[in-house]
Amino acid sequence: MRTERYNRQLILQGFGEAAQLRLAGARVLVIGAGGLGCPALQYLTAAGIGHIGIVDHDTVSLSNLHRQILYGDDNLGHLKVEAAVKRLHELNPDITLISQPLSVKANNILNIIKPYDYVFDATDNFTSRYLINDACVLLKKTLIFAAVSGYEGQLAIFNGGERSKDRTNYRDLFPVSPEPGEIANCAEEGVLGVLPGIIGTMAAAEIIKLITGIGDPLINKIRHYHLLTGQQYEMNISPANNYTFADTEKEFLYMHTPSPVEQTQDYLEIDATQLQELQQQASTLLIDVRERHEFPTLDAAQYRKIPMSEFSEFLRSDVDETNIVLLCQHGIRSQAAAESLFQKYGHTKNIYSLKGGIVKWRNHF
Repeated sequence: MRTERYNRQLILQGFGEAAQLRLAGARVLVIGAGGLGCPALQYLTAAGIGHIGIVDHDTVSLSNLHRQILYGDDNLGHLKVEAAVKRLHELNPDITLISQPLSVKANNILNIIKPYDYVFDATDNFTSRYLINDACVLLKKTLIFAAVSGYEGQLAIFNGGERSKDRTNYRDLFPVSPEPGEIANCAEEGVLGVLPGIIGTMAAAEIIKLITGIGDPLINKIRHYHLLTGQQYEMNISPANNYTFADTEKEFLYMHTPSPVEQTQDYLEIDATQLQELQQQASTLLIDVRERHEFPTLDAAQYRKIPMSEFSEFLRSDVDETNIVLLCQHGIRSQAAAESLFQKYGHTKNIYSLKGGIVKWRNHF
């Protein structure tokens, strides 16, 4: 260990060489190398965490760069984990960095997590959050959770503490996952780049506190931060005990692997060419489910505006057209709307969702 690199934290009162050695011996897994993962990875690497794993299946796109500051234009189209490891090695060549370019699923999450002491969930979807949470409970791993939405961020530490009966987890806050499209992510709602930077850096600080034993980590607490006001507050979390967990890996796989019925998709995803073909058919209704403030604005003569916030009311009325095409910014909310319409009409209507949304096909509008 080259102590000069860490001199400014080594001389801190209450820190010293013992804390630095604990950092060097720690193994931290970061799942998600996006807006939250990037700042956390930079500070964990700089602090001297000895072994850091990075899991992400995505590639770098231009829309990432305002908040995912590990990357630049020269990384566009490259795997995030590969670009991240290259940059982080430049920041601190003395630590071990392991990249895993894959998405977490029921059949791989347990093996991914097992080698690590601490897991930071920096993902942006509820499916992954519940999967990671339940895996950490089964494997008795401390989970650091963070999320951002609009101008607000949240941070918590789950499955920590000395007594297992007092440990809390994500399901104590949210026992049941929201329906698809019910809560927009930052791709749909937008985010200022600095917000995940703040929350991701806070997460890195909590991980360092957990490893070194300094300070008062957010165990069994959740911190809420509002960017516009600068206000933050913390709430205590208590075990809810209104859910059950898998006791074995076999049970875990059974709980988190969708049945063949659940895997069946009841609507079709189409591209822009297919959308244009449907537009030419007489009995086709095109529905834009984005909220009224979102842009670009589409031609009202062609696209009927029915925001998701008003969609339940729309479902009470009947549609005459045979073909119903739903679209949104990124193709996420339109999937949820398509599922709702299928529940009402079944196969009596042809229901479609524009895959990738308006952002992917913006040149066709």
